[in-house]
Amino acid sequence: MEKTKKRRLSIIFESDISPDAHAEESSNKKKGSGDQGGETKGHLLDFIALASVPLVLVFGNSMLVPILPDLQEKLAISQFQSSLVITLFSVTAGLVIPVSGYLSDRFSRKGIIIPSLIIYGAAGILAGFAAIWNSYTILIIARALQGLGAAGTSSIAMALAGDMYNDGTESKALGLIEASNGTGKVLSPILGSLLALIVWYAAFFAFPLFCLLSLLAVMFLIKEPKRKKEPEKLGTYLHNIFSVLKEKGRWLITAFFAGSLALFVLFGVLFYLSDILEEAPYNIDGVMKGLVLAIPLLGMVVTSYTTGALIKKNGTLMRWLMNIGLGIMTVSLGLCIFFYNSNMYLFIGLLTLSSIGTGLLLPCLNTMITGSVPRAQRGGITSLYNSLRFLGVAFGPPLFGWMMDMSHQIVFITVTVLAFIALGLVFFLIKPKGQLQSQ
Repeated sequence: MEKTKKRRLSIIFESDISPDAHAEESSNKKKGSGDQGGETKGHLLDFIALASVPLVLVFGNSMLVPILPDLQEKLAISQFQSSLVITLFSVTAGLVIPVSGYLSDRFSRKGIIIPSLIIYGAAGILAGFAAIWNSYTILIIARALQGLGAAGTSSIAMALAGDMYNDGTESKALGLIEASNGTGKVLSPILGSLLALIVWYAAFFAFPLFCLLSLLAVMFLIKEPKRKKEPEKLGTYLHNIFSVLKEKGRWLITAFFAGSLALFVLFGVLFYLSDILEEAPYNIDGVMKGLVLAIPLLGMVVTSYTTGALIKKNGTLMRWLMNIGLGIMTVSLGLCIFFYNSNMYLFIGLLTLSSIGTGLLLPCLNTMITGSVPRAQRGGITSLYNSLRFLGVAFGPPLFGWMMDMSHQIVFITVTVLAFIALGLVFFLIKPKGQLQSQ
């Protein structure tokens, strides 16, 4: 277990594992074929398989955003009912993720990811037939089942990366997972718009194909490390989870808040941008709107991957990057208060800067949360984190829509204040130093 240095509001990550024990543990972590001189090739295959999981997760939700107006028209439903197609998926996933985390700690990571992908893809096919049958009831049931499947994907892949790697390779894998998540967000609106040119419900049937590819990659390209210890009973497991939260709760809860807030802001701002692009004087819709929305997301993707590759579990560097990222978010969102309706190029530039700040923040949080929690509780803790992230994504668009009805300036005043609060909490409560050791 890590020791917490007895200093007010200062958290230092250290390892009390002996060098020999740590070396033995490290040797048991997946190294691809690096020990035989093929490190790049071995890791590349693993990275592709791991990255496919969050990519599929995003495709299953965000590809549907461009077709919601068609869905509303064809099924003769209200705007609120069409929004539930997205929100119900995210809420269901957010509520079930902690259960999936426990099951992955109790059994195995792949043992949860594989059936989750099967449920996810099969429910996608059911949703497609529901669209053909013009049945909103079946569609909503299918989307809830997809949320159930989604709960066992990205968060468990994050825990699996922590099991397979250590040191710089772990942070690089986690940065790639975050970048893959962002890449899915970039491509989803464009793919959804293109597929809608064939037939409006084509996205429902295209998604299971991506799901199948990810399923095959996880099954055949990833070798999960074997566990030496017997899995904990539920009572013991919950006790240990609460012990972790009690010991590290000050910085863990702050990290949970900062990560979920970052995605709340990101998705809310994209919802805002998507709405105003369709209005005069811009009148941008379809594939072109998807390309414009991809600009801020591309900034986050590139930054996330670069950050994950550079931090190499350097606690001091992580602290700098987290604070810089939140600082950039605060300043850029604050400037949007004054420039949201003056110049579209400047406005998109400010939103891209905010996304770059998000790209600096999230890989650091992912590495700290995954790497500083014992393996036996890693699935549970990372799942709690991802559950809050999902809820941030789910409630971002409706809350932004509610604030937009009051005032556009209120939107950016609110998110600026929230980003500033997160900056203060992270600055004072998360203080990693030195080289973080994997548990």
